[in-house]
Amino acid sequence: MIRVLLADDQALVRAGFRALLDAQPDIEVVAEAADGEEALRAVRERRPDVVLMDIRMPVLDGLAATRRITGDAGLDGVRVVMLTTFELDEYVFEAIRAGASGFLVKDTEPEELLRAVRAVVAGDALLSPGVTRRLIAEFAARSKEPAAVGALAALTEREREVMALVGIGLSNEEIARRLVVSPLTAKTHVSRTMVKLGARDRAQLVVLAYESGLVRPGWLG
Repeated sequence: MIRVLLADDQALVRAGFRALLDAQPDIEVVAEAADGEEALRAVRERRPDVVLMDIRMPVLDGLAATRRITGDAGLDGVRVVMLTTFELDEYVFEAIRAGASGFLVKDTEPEELLRAVRAVVAGDALLSPGVTRRLIAEFAARSKEPAAVGALAALTEREREVMALVGIGLSNEEIARRLVVSPLTAKTHVSRTMVKLGARDRAQLVVLAYESGLVRPGWLG
C-alpha cells in the first residue's frame, strides 16, 4: 500500500485528490495538511511514502518544507512531489534542487496523477521527457554558473554519457536507442550513476548534470 500525505491550503483541492487516491486499491491517504508546518509534523508522525506538496502555502511554504524533509536523514524514504498551478512555476527548478522528486500541475488528468504517485515510489522518472526539456529550457539558464563537481570523477565514461542524456531530458528508452543498448542496460547505468552521486532520484540527477557543467543550457538535442 502506497501511503500519501496531501499538503495544500485549499480544502477543496485536498478533498478532490483524496477521493481519487483513496479509490485506488494500492493507495491510501494517511494525512492532510493545510500549511508547511502541519505537513512537517504529519510527515514525521505518519512517515508517508509520498507527499503531494503545494508550492505556495501559509506559515511555511512548500519549498521550505521540502528542504526540511529532504534534509532530514530520518525521512530518507519520503518522496516529495510539488503541486503547482502553472506548469512552469518560477519555483519549480528550485524545488527540484531542494530535493523534490518532481512536480505536477493541479489540473493534471487523474490517470497522470495516479501514474506519478506510483512512479515516484517505484523510483522511476516522474518528470516526462517533454516536461523535463521545458523545465530545463526555462530555468537552467537562470541557475548559477556550473562548477566542477569532484564526484563525477567516480563515474565511468559511459556513465557520464548517460548522465548527460538524462540531463537533456531523455527517457531510458530514448537513451537506449541513442547508445544502441537495451532499455534495461540504460536503466542500470542511470541507477548506478545515481548511487555513485548520491542522487535521490532522476530529477536530482538532472540538476547535478547542470551544476557540474556536464550539460549546459541549450543542449536539448
